[in-house]
Amino acid sequence: MTERTIAVVTAGLTTPSSTRLLADRLTAAVRDQLDGRGTAYRVVVVELRDIAHDLTNNLLTGFPSKELSAVLQSVVGADALIAVTPTFSASYSGLFKTFFDVLDDQALAGKPVLIAATGGTERHSLILDFALRPLFTYLKAIVMPTGVYAASSDWGTDAGKLHTRIDRAAAELVDAMSNERHAVADPYANPTPFEDLLNS
Repeated sequence: MTERTIAVVTAGLTTPSSTRLLADRLTAAVRDQLDGRGTAYRVVVVELRDIAHDLTNNLLTGFPSKELSAVLQSVVGADALIAVTPTFSASYSGLFKTFFDVLDDQALAGKPVLIAATGGTERHSLILDFALRPLFTYLKAIVMPTGVYAASSDWGTDAGKLHTRIDRAAAELVDAMSNERHAVADPYANPTPFEDLLNS
C-alpha cells in the first residue's frame, strides 16, 4: 500500500495560536478521511516560527541551512499541503510569504493545497480568494475549491459552521490526492473520423 504524505505549514507566531489550532483541526479531518478510505499516511507539521531565522538567512544568502533544506524537501516531496496563516493587514503574514518565497516557483506544481487562515473578524475572510488563492495559483498548485477561514467567533457558538467547512475542505483534499474526483465527460474527446462521416 502506498503511503501518502501530508505536509502542514502553519505560520502562527504564538504558542498556542489559533492558526495552529485550525491547522490541527484540518489535519484531523484529513486523517479521518484517509482512515475511512484505508489509506496509509504520515503527517509532517512545519511551524514556521521555529525556522524564522533560517528563512531570513536564506533570503540574505540565497542558500538554505541544513535544517531548512530538510523542511523544504519535506514540503516539496509531500503528496498534499495544508497551508494556514494568520491575517496581517488583510493578507498573509510576512513569515508565511517568506517560506514560499524561498521555494522554487515550480516546487508545488500540480500539488493539491488546502488553504486556510485565521483572523479576528469575519471581514478578513476575503484573504482566501484575494491573497492565498492567487499565491498558490502562481506557484501552479491545485488549490481546493473550499478554503477555510476562522474568525474569533468561529471557535464559540458558531463552531458547527466551521466544522462543516473543515470537513468539506478535507474531503476535497483527499479526493484530489487519490484522483477520485469525477471528471465531466468531454463530448469532443473522441470525435468520429471525417472519413467515417463521409461514408455514413
